[in-house]
Amino acid sequence: MATVNAMKLEKIISMANQKVQLRFLAMERSLRAAGCQLPLLVIPYDDNLFELPEGSTWWEIPEITNWLNAEQAHPTMRKYQCLTVGNYQFVDADVCFLRNPEAVLASHSDFITSCGHWRDPSGTCTPASQRLMSSKSTLWQRDVFNTGQFACDRALFTVESLKATALQSDFIETCLRCSHNEQPGLNLLVFASGVDITNLTLPPIHMESTWAGDYPGEYTPYWIDPHRQPYLIHWAGTAMDIPRPINQIFYNFLTSTEKAEWNEQVRQWSWLNRQKNWSVRAIAQRCKRAFYRLVQT
Repeated sequence: MATVNAMKLEKIISMANQKVQLRFLAMERSLRAAGCQLPLLVIPYDDNLFELPEGSTWWEIPEITNWLNAEQAHPTMRKYQCLTVGNYQFVDADVCFLRNPEAVLASHSDFITSCGHWRDPSGTCTPASQRLMSSKSTLWQRDVFNTGQFACDRALFTVESLKATALQSDFIETCLRCSHNEQPGLNLLVFASGVDITNLTLPPIHMESTWAGDYPGEYTPYWIDPHRQPYLIHWAGTAMDIPRPINQIFYNFLTSTEKAEWNEQVRQWSWLNRQKNWSVRAIAQRCKRAFYRLVQT
């Protein structure tokens, strides 16, 4: 009888610094409330650390950190160190767990994600990496993923093979020079490893969306079938100054003091965004007026 592979999680991995402390705390509390007591390893985004809750430890692989620093790579590329270990679930700090990932992933193997980037893969690749991936498969969009949440049952690289792969001429611009974040680089590295990728939101699982942005209104009607309910919710760039019922999931894991602190942070971010947008519009209007004056002379 053939052996059925199954994922047995040994650890949860995240990334944080003091700026995202409140989001991290909500994520950690939701994980524990879901029944998962696995060790939580936290990759430092930078040197602005904070005191972690019991069961969590800062996790750094100096050889990878020093290499990325020398390459002047984006700090989020420290997530690459996940690819050198196995049996983990990675989540960004802006995630809340709804179900225990140990139970959800127990019937799966290889590399697992549960996002909707197959609908719009633009943020998961660079022109160079898209050429590489599309040259290998016409279905490359099916396998791209949001790097804020993924799991794997095996190490895909050693430290040395990770560095050697990322430094290849066809890889280096995506894996080390991308100025925005690690998402295209991590997608390309996972693709290059050859591991089978399963997205739980695709057939045959059909899990409902794990992205908060897909729930502008009431969300529970989408989760009537418990087998299709997402096991986590990821805010992933969703503006939290826009009231949505699903934001209450996050608020449920904050104390009253923390809620007040969070609301003040959101207020400040909202104000800064309005200022930024106003400035962009003002510049555009001035340029437009100058253009009209130019063409009329």
